[in-house]
Amino acid sequence: MAPMTTQTSIRRLFFGLGGLMMAVGAPMLVGCKQEAASTPARPIPSVPVVTVSSQTMPDEPEFIGQTEASRPVEIRSQVTGILKERFFAEGRDVKKGDRLYQIDPIPFKAAVSSASARVAQAEARLVQARQNFARVKPLLEEQAVSQKDVDDAVAEELAAKAALEAAKGDLVKSKFDLDNTLILAPISGRIERSRLYEGRLIAAQSDLLTTIHQLNPMYVNASAPEAFVLKRGRERASNRIQGASLYELRGVITFTDGSVYPHEGKLDLLEVGARSATGTRDFRVAFPNPDSALFPGQFVKIRILGSVRTGVILVPQSAVQQGPKGSIVFVVGADNKVEIRPVQATSWRGSQWSIEEGLRDGDRVVVEGLHLITPGAPVNPVPYKDAAASAAPGQRGDAKSESATKPEPVK
Repeated sequence: MAPMTTQTSIRRLFFGLGGLMMAVGAPMLVGCKQEAASTPARPIPSVPVVTVSSQTMPDEPEFIGQTEASRPVEIRSQVTGILKERFFAEGRDVKKGDRLYQIDPIPFKAAVSSASARVAQAEARLVQARQNFARVKPLLEEQAVSQKDVDDAVAEELAAKAALEAAKGDLVKSKFDLDNTLILAPISGRIERSRLYEGRLIAAQSDLLTTIHQLNPMYVNASAPEAFVLKRGRERASNRIQGASLYELRGVITFTDGSVYPHEGKLDLLEVGARSATGTRDFRVAFPNPDSALFPGQFVKIRILGSVRTGVILVPQSAVQQGPKGSIVFVVGADNKVEIRPVQATSWRGSQWSIEEGLRDGDRVVVEGLHLITPGAPVNPVPYKDAAASAAPGQRGDAKSESATKPEPVK
């Protein structure tokens, strides 16, 4: 009987504790349900939006170019001889006709004298041949000489004429060589350093002496990717791009320090074909350079003016995010619910992105508060107030920021 009494006591104690726990837990469960029922629903967030619309804006693509003199002229000697003297100051401006180099002229003066003597000899032989022919011609009628004698006289006169012409040619060549011992500037421009100096034997037409650069006008050479050229042609055909014709386009230079060149240039050349190695098509813009501010070899940024783009949609920089597959924006639909819209953000205009594809007139794009929204969730759209629009003219962020050259990633 003792063991049964012990088991009965244990069961009674267990059921007693269970009843106590149920009695205590019931009010706690009722309290949790009441607390959950009393929690308020999450409020619909208010987000600033802009209602976009298409517009016509200047289309000004930019390229990296390099300056080049419009006429780089190499100076070489026409004759072989010893360089005797240099007349110009290196790195300075020279004018057309200025003396540059003197080749030792003495051997060439001797050649002119010899050629002149050969001309005189040939003239004397021609006179003698003509006199001989004049003597034998009447004797043929009297049959005092044979026909062969007359033919020989005619041939002698013709040979004398040919010898005289050859001697005159030698004289012209020797005078040409003598004249070219003094090397003159063929154009006006800025001359480089001399590559050869006094006492050096100059080889005719092979040794480069120096180069003169004509700096006004100055060329800027740049390259456009083949894909850009093809797209540009399609946009011209569809009237997305309108304005000046090819050779009416203008150019503006921006230097590496950010300053802008004060003179506009004009498109001067578009190469016929593309470079197979780079897949680009070269073009050239000619700029006036009256003050020699441009010099050969500069790397500059060149902006092409003269065209407009139709159907341009602009959105603030903060509205464009970077998704896994490219740029995206958040658009508020007609039911005030958020949706993700992939877009093609092509260029940077002041503090805004230019959107080519993905948006339509009337779309409401979320500008701020992106951390408060999720796709498909309702929002309360409010008009976006641009702080830069109300700032002073000198305080507006019109320049392209280096930190905003790419859309921000979605967080």
